[in-house]
Amino acid sequence: MSLRNQLELSGAWLFRRRSYLPLVVLPVFLICFLSASYLGKSHVINEIWQIICICVSFSGLALRMFIVGHAPYGTSGRNTREQVANTLNTTGMYSVVRHPLYLANYIIILGITMEFHIWWLVLIISLAYALYYERIMMAEESFLRERFGETFEKWASVTPAFIPKLRGWKPNGVSFSWRTVLQREYNAFFMIISVFFVLDIIGDSIVERHFTVGTDWLIAFIAGFCIFATLRTLKKRTRLLTVEDR
Repeated sequence: MSLRNQLELSGAWLFRRRSYLPLVVLPVFLICFLSASYLGKSHVINEIWQIICICVSFSGLALRMFIVGHAPYGTSGRNTREQVANTLNTTGMYSVVRHPLYLANYIIILGITMEFHIWWLVLIISLAYALYYERIMMAEESFLRERFGETFEKWASVTPAFIPKLRGWKPNGVSFSWRTVLQREYNAFFMIISVFFVLDIIGDSIVERHFTVGTDWLIAFIAGFCIFATLRTLKKRTRLLTVEDR
């Protein structure tokens, strides 16, 4: 078996498990907590840095929302069992980068990793992300190449895989749908809030040497959970968030 085929097979295996396999890096984060301290030895500076990290992660979420809100039916999905693509999306973010959702996911993870203010952790996680998703992207592109042939080859020849080339921008082929975004991105929204909430509790408790929960973060977590629960209920029990052909 050729090396390319081996990489594509491993990418397909990783694709089916991409929802939970990244959790294997949790021990690395837990080890980093052992040396937790406030940035600059100041709680105020640490909170400012935390706001910056949150903004980075939410910018990744905003990018996901933009992509998903403009996604045609059968593209940019969360499917894990097999590759699915009814059409080849080459407009909007897909006109400047072939894997914009993975770029958005990296930005979300980058903000979370920056929260530890450890430069080598950012480097390790970035390298691990590149190695992990490189194979998944190869598997996806193998599927798209087989399904769309010359159309895919032409698009891939002028569109970079991960680093956007803004000169190639083409307007989105479909209009933006907030209902599609609310239906599909509430998990990512609540995940970001939950992760930062937990990191804040653990970090402050280690530094202060007693269990502590910030009031602001507790309010944010409760509000985030209410939004999450509401949107999940609407998705599961009603059709209010359903958009035909999206």
